[in-house]
Amino acid sequence: MKVSVIGVPLDMGANRRGTDMGPSALRYAFLAKKLCALGIEVRDLGNVPVPVPESREIGRLELIYLDEIIKVCNLLASEVKKIISDGAFPLVLGGDHSMAMGTLAGIALSYQEAGLLWFDAHGDFNDLETSTTGNIHGMSLASIVGKGSPELVRCAGIWPKVKEERTCLIGVRSLDRKERDLLKQSGVTVFTIKDYR
Repeated sequence: MKVSVIGVPLDMGANRRGTDMGPSALRYAFLAKKLCALGIEVRDLGNVPVPVPESREIGRLELIYLDEIIKVCNLLASEVKKIISDGAFPLVLGGDHSMAMGTLAGIALSYQEAGLLWFDAHGDFNDLETSTTGNIHGMSLASIVGKGSPELVRCAGIWPKVKEERTCLIGVRSLDRKERDLLKQSGVTVFTIKDYR
């Protein structure tokens, strides 16, 4: 098996700094070495370029850092598609949840009937009307299945990236009230942490 690792040191989608260190932390923990020990051929492609938040304006308050996140996700989608076309498995290291839009776009450009298992304590299913923060990482799953802001939904030129009926949210324990309503109206299968236990 061939794996191509690509990092996405992105934390612009969240309201807290730090997730941008994820790719470095995983590499520092000998990720490639441990995969090679399992007989997996590993190629590390480095990181997609991500601007530093302090060097940019946040833009629209209802979609914080929208332009920067879209650019990163478009580039990531292209990289993931290329990895798949080269016959490797894309192992994407992040970063906040907004990077999932680019990851899933790249997969959708290669596989039209992909499914998605989304393990998270939160729904990430907000839209412009339900988000209380404007943080895009809380809208990422909704946009992947084609719900919400058109700019996010159409990221990388493909939507939906995964059909609602082929999406399962697992381990959720904390949903905003309006986000819960959106999920109930969707075709996403939801297993709460109580269901899991």
